[in-house]
Parts: sequence; structure tokens; C-alpha cells
Amino acid sequence: MAFQVLNYTIRLLKLNILLKYGTSYPKIYENQWLCSIFANKNPKCNMADKATLEFEGKKYEFPVITGSEGEKAIDIKTLRSATGGLTTIDPGYKNTGSCTSAVTFLNGEEGVLRYRGYSIEELADKADFLEVAYLLIFGELPTEAELNKFHSDIKTKSHVDEDIKKILDGFPKSAHPMGVLSSLTSALIAFNPASVNADSKEDMYNAIVNIMGKFPVLVAWALRKRTGQPLDYGDDSLGYVDNILKMMFKRPNSEYKIDPVVSNALDKLLILHADHEQNCSTSTVRMVGSSHAGLFASLSAGISALWGPLHGGANQAVLEMLEAIKEDGGDTKKYMAKAKDKNDPFRLMGFGHRVYKNFDPRAKIIKVAADDVLEKLGVEDPILEIAKGLEKEALNDPYFVDRKLYPNVDFYSGIIYRAMGIPVEMFTVMFALGRLPGWIAQWKEMRENKEPIGRPRQVYTGEKHRAFKEVSNR
Repeated sequence: MAFQVLNYTIRLLKLNILLKYGTSYPKIYENQWLCSIFANKNPKCNMADKATLEFEGKKYEFPVITGSEGEKAIDIKTLRSATGGLTTIDPGYKNTGSCTSAVTFLNGEEGVLRYRGYSIEELADKADFLEVAYLLIFGELPTEAELNKFHSDIKTKSHVDEDIKKILDGFPKSAHPMGVLSSLTSALIAFNPASVNADSKEDMYNAIVNIMGKFPVLVAWALRKRTGQPLDYGDDSLGYVDNILKMMFKRPNSEYKIDPVVSNALDKLLILHADHEQNCSTSTVRMVGSSHAGLFASLSAGISALWGPLHGGANQAVLEMLEAIKEDGGDTKKYMAKAKDKNDPFRLMGFGHRVYKNFDPRAKIIKVAADDVLEKLGVEDPILEIAKGLEKEALNDPYFVDRKLYPNVDFYSGIIYRAMGIPVEMFTVMFALGRLPGWIAQWKEMRENKEPIGRPRQVYTGEKHRAFKEVSNR
């Protein structure tokens, strides 16, 4: 009898949710409502945990939700209605979770990064980029048949309409490749005008393989436009990453041969950049997508967000710093001293990380690839020599070691791209190429969860109401 009553109660709760949200309600609401019943019996729910806010003599209780890795968050979605208008303010959202997500787990204090539960170390060692892309987007590692179909479908959708070339021709060679890439990605909407039905698995899949096929072509074209090379469509007989290399570097009068060391390094770089939780560009993709803007429009916005020097432009900033050190004589010890001087405005780029307070797990992986590339290519470049000098001194200087200011993934990725012959203006474009599957996964998750449109609040600090004055009286 008790079980029947409980089952009836659950059905009533679900009916209530359906009446409020329709058949496509966010799953998290059902989970929270059901958790409120079982909070004392199901440790995963932990909805019995509450946070109490005391304001102007009144107390308000809010549920505390717990993620699968134990992180806790105060659910304040009812704060404003419960308190009669009170909101929170958190510039930069450093203490605010905008969503729940099952895509990527990041623990900066412990130096942990996992995609869908798999450690970044294991994925970089055992998987290739296309496998990781599939994992991020669809939630599980693909079977051999699924991976082959995914790659085949991507190749089928890789053709870019010839009219896109006309848009590309409109850009001067001096145009920054990130501006070109963002524009061309947005332009794809004109050639794929039908909106994506987020409730249709077929529609979602077709949109995903469409952009996974076309995006590398746009990346390669942005480079070839910059370097004055004829555009290349690639080779369907090659793997995903090898084909990217061919499209970027093949010269019209010679055969392009894949260097396995370079291919392996690029594959790892793309994996390491594939997702990084709710960062600036990813949050932008989700925010734009929350208005039900299409996938291409949302990705274009993410590209623009990534462009900034505080985000994806960090590896470009590393090379620009190295160029400046070279122009000043190349004395690495001088610049290490400047970096330690609190009164000196110089900032050592590519060391430490705003999220990782211990070490960047990606940097440990890519350092090996960087060493392999430099040894294999035998590049003699004073910029790379300065980089190796800074790395050696930082890893042995107590000032940097004690503060855990180790070289990060931006430092090593800049070195690899420089050695590969990729212009510094293209570095952030390569970052975007790696981040593509993460953006897709986050956009897909947001749409499938039926998340509400993003609409942050503000605290107004401007003038109070005042009367208008005619121009003659001002």
C-alpha cells in the first residue's frame, strides 16, 4: 500500500512538471523534484542539504545540489521570487554555475581534466581526435563501426559551396584569420538555411557531421588565403587529422607527405583543446544557442569569444612575447628577473593558469610532443631557443616552482605551431579547430536539456529618474 501511494505521488509530480514544461521539460527539474522525496535515502541526490540565507531579519533556505564528483552548488533559481527581488552579483561568473553538464569535469586544484569520465592523459595516449570528438558529442567512445560511419559521413559533408570562395575572396590577405573563420562559419547559414530540429536525432546528427566536415576546410582556406596559396579540398583517403595537414600545407607543384611525428603532435593538441568546461567561448556558444540560434551561428559567436588574448589568443601572446625578447637581445635571465619584479609591468606569458592551481595536466602531455617535433624537424629558430631557455629556467627556479608557475599548454602549443610553420596569427584558429567538438557537445547538451534562454541580471548604478531638459536649457 505504501509503495502504491509513493508511486502515485511520483506520477502526480511528473504530471505537474509536464503541465508546466510540456513533453520536452528539462530532465534536471524532474530529478530535483524526485530527489526532494528521496533525499535521506539516496546520497546522490543530497537535496536534504540546504543553505540558509539571512537578510533583513528573515531567513531563506535554498537546496544544495551535488555533482557526480562531489562538487556542491547552492540552487538559487528561486532567490528573487522568494526574497522579493534580491539577486546576486558575480562579475566574470567565477562563483556561478550557469548549468549542469555531463561533458567535462575539471578540478583545477588537483590538476584533473576528464572528458565524459575519461582522463585526458589516457585519451591523449590511446585515442585519436575523431574518437574523442565522438565521445564528447555523443557521450560514449565509438565502436569501430560507429567511428567508421562517423568519419565517412563527415567526408561526405566536407564539400564547401563554391560561392563561399567568393566571400573569402572579399577579404584582404591582411585580414586576421580568426575574423575570416568566424565570418565564413556564419556564412554557412546562408547555404544551410533550414533550422536544426533539436528533437530530431537525424537532424542533429546531420548538422554535426556537416560542420565537422566543413570546418577543417575553412581553417585550411583561412591559412592559404593568408599565405597566398591556392585553396585545397583535401583527400578523402586520408585520416581526419592527416587530411587537415594536407589541406593546410600541400604546395601546388609537389606531393605532400604526412610526417607521423607532426601528425601525432597535432592530433594530441586537438585532443587537449577539445573541451575545457564552461569557459568564455563555451559559455558564449551555450548562451547564444539558448535563444535557439542555430549551431553555425552559435559556433561563430564562440569563435569570436575565443579570439580574445585572455582566452584563445594566449598561445599567440606567447610567441609575441618571445619575439619581443628576441628583439631586445634574447636575454632570458633578464626577463625572468623582470617577471619576478612586482613593480615591473612585464608579464611572462604561457606560465601558470587561471584555473589550474597545481599544474596543467595537458602541458605535461604536450611537452613530450613538442620535444619530439623539435627533434624530428630539426628547426633552427632563435625564437624556439628562447622558449627552451625560459622553460629550463622556470622549471628550476624556486620562485616559479614554489608558486607552481609551470609552462602551460599555450606555451607548448605555440612552440609546436611555430616549428610546423604555422603563422602566429593562425594559432587561435588551430585552437578553434580543436575546440569544435567541445562546442558542439555543449550546444547539443544545452538544446537537448531544454535549458531556458540565458538572461543575466544586473545591479543598476546609473542616474535615478530625472526630467528631460530642452536643448536650450542644458
